[in-house]
Amino acid sequence: MEDDRISGLRATAHPLRLQMLSLLTGAELSAAEVARELDVTQANASYHLRLLHAAGLLEVAGEESVRGGRAKKYRHRWDAERPQGSPPASEDERLAYARVLADAIPRRLAERERGQRSQLTDAELWVEPPVWERVLDLVTEASRLLHASARPPRTEGTVRASLSVAAFRMSNENGGAR
Repeated sequence: MEDDRISGLRATAHPLRLQMLSLLTGAELSAAEVARELDVTQANASYHLRLLHAAGLLEVAGEESVRGGRAKKYRHRWDAERPQGSPPASEDERLAYARVLADAIPRRLAERERGQRSQLTDAELWVEPPVWERVLDLVTEASRLLHASARPPRTEGTVRASLSVAAFRMSNENGGAR
């Protein structure tokens, strides 16, 4: 198994683990349940769940008896703070995460429900600092609302939704007016 000190950002730099975190935001599931939902083997699901748990991104929400054994139920505490003393993510880890996120967007877009309202935006602009701060506040509010409202897969009265955001202040070093 990979180093137990794996950072949270590095742990998410894999498409399946990114899907697992989303799935476990609104539900407490075992490896077998995650495997069924994501159409992967139970061994594969279990391996990736252990990595996410070791990185501090999942917590064990309980255990259940399954055919004479015990199965852990995991959940993603999206609002949990990073563990004390955990190292900040390196630039390489941030780039790896961004690449996985960027690769996930076309797959998600292909799975969208056509004809439904959506928003796809790309912007690399110069704006006044108060405008930028307001945009960050709105994006943060939208992300928190979506995560806090997450329900188990296929819950009656819910819709499957995707939100991918990469919002950051750009350096003035390259491009544009100075």
